[in-house]
Amino acid sequence: VHPNVSQGCQGGCATCSDYNGCLSCKPRLFFVLERIGMKQIGVCLSSCPSGYYGTRYPDINKCAKCKADCDTCFTRNFCTKCKSGFYLYSGKCLEKCPDGLEANNHTMECTSIVHCEASEWSPWSPCTKKGKTCGFKRGNEVRVREIVQHPSARGNACPATSESRKCIVQRKRCQKEGKGKKNREEKRKKSSKDESKETRQESKGRAARRQNREQRESNNKTQPKKRKAPNKEQDLAPVDTAH
Repeated sequence: VHPNVSQGCQGGCATCSDYNGCLSCKPRLFFVLERIGMKQIGVCLSSCPSGYYGTRYPDINKCAKCKADCDTCFTRNFCTKCKSGFYLYSGKCLEKCPDGLEANNHTMECTSIVHCEASEWSPWSPCTKKGKTCGFKRGNEVRVREIVQHPSARGNACPATSESRKCIVQRKRCQKEGKGKKNREEKRKKSSKDESKETRQESKGRAARRQNREQRESNNKTQPKKRKAPNKEQDLAPVDTAH
């Protein structure tokens, strides 16, 4: 250590020298040596840099180096992040994950193997052929299911999500598109036409009956009353000739 020790240091140093930098740190700061070429300079930091972990002692707080394969660590024997090419597992950095686990290249950790999971099958669809449900005897029906859990890299692959099978239906003729609607429309028009025809006939009948009644009433008013015919029995009565 250079003998020129100063008490008026900057950057969190409690004591320092021009040659070695910080020699001790203020309370709660960590002392760490940084290499600059062939020279090491002491610095005081609020937290330890990558590749170091902090240790606290009554007289000094220091940053110690992690193991060579650790990028960051909690203690020397417990890593929290590994360097490139290693996978983290239970605080250790491994080149290969244990049996039953797989390497996750995204997080660089050893994780559990996840297998694919699928939902239950749906009910079978109606029997169809070329998109139609009529005009044939044999067709196909299908059912589907969904993937609810996708597998990890070493997990079991997902099964098929659809199945089809042959089916037989009662043969029936297909109605032309719009024919059923057209027939219903024609029936409705015909029914409406018949109702209108009956209504017109009833109206004509009432008008004819009213006209006949008026004609009879008019004839009764204009014809003279008929004279009462004489009683033939009275005309043929014998004449009293006694006088």
